[in-house]
Amino acid sequence: MIEAHIFCKRKNGIEFLLLKRNEKEIYPGFWQMVTGKIRKGEKAYNTALREIKEETGLKPKRFWVVPNVNTFYSHEKNYISLLPVFAAEVEPDSKIIICKEHCEFGWFKPNEAKKLLAWPGQRKSVDIITEYCLKEISFWNFVELKPV
Repeated sequence: MIEAHIFCKRKNGIEFLLLKRNEKEIYPGFWQMVTGKIRKGEKAYNTALREIKEETGLKPKRFWVVPNVNTFYSHEKNYISLLPVFAAEVEPDSKIIICKEHCEFGWFKPNEAKKLLAWPGQRKSVDIITEYCLKEISFWNFVELKPV
């Protein structure tokens, strides 16, 4: 699986796009970033770009590998999952078309987004991306990829 955080830069800072899970989906009513399963033979970053397009209709103008790996344990299937994290910048006026997995979306300032996200690793990713974008920490070295 992957985790892709979409954000835009506005005059008063950055905002994150969060999607609310449809009531008929796993984790109903949860707010989240774009997530998805890596297909056989697919590179994780290609999965992130594909899932961004499928879940939001967006194409990033910039795209990075975030120096963070999120983790969770599935008690149903008894496995630990490691999720590479990606960040995608889009234009503030981008048109969003959500898929049937979600029932609504919203743009949130970092602190608002962190209050809505369920897992600590997701909140940590928001902090890392925010610090990088606002140039508050100089030692992060994001790898930028070309969004194809």
